[in-house]
Amino acid sequence: MDSSLPAGNLTKHMFVLGIDPGLTRTGYGILETRGSRSRAVVAGVIRTDPAAGIAQRLAELYHDLREIVAEHDIAEAAIEEVFVNRNLHTAMAVGRASGVALLAMGEAGVPVTEYSPSAVKMALCGYGSADKEQVQKVVAMRLELPQAPKPADAADALAIALCHVQALPMRRAVERAG
Repeated sequence: MDSSLPAGNLTKHMFVLGIDPGLTRTGYGILETRGSRSRAVVAGVIRTDPAAGIAQRLAELYHDLREIVAEHDIAEAAIEEVFVNRNLHTAMAVGRASGVALLAMGEAGVPVTEYSPSAVKMALCGYGSADKEQVQKVVAMRLELPQAPKPADAADALAIALCHVQALPMRRAVERAG
């Protein structure tokens, strides 16, 4: 695992994990939320060796995600939904990684919400077709970071976590009303 932000040491917190799934690189970003404020605690990338077998790579991803959950006492997780683009092979690899991430969260008892890429862009930028650079700038601005975390997968994971934190009050209100 590569991390571009130092881990925080907090006593009162709710950690939200954002996951940008991929077989070669899975971005992760953890936010600590207090009321309406969020701060980045850690963001990074889990890398797997493309020369290794698919089962070995998925097992490594699973192990690393479980380690992140255990280390940071994750309360909720958000993951980018798999979408099929022109490259079916890439979509299959992302789907496998996404499934392993969902399994890791499910086994740990962490509730997971999925968001489409356009929903994340809409929540952060107000425009569902925003480009990656716009999203990364908004992530850095909202989290008061000097620049967006690198690589882009880590910044994307923070964006997914921010989208979830932003949606939580409405989601909870609907659950209470229903």
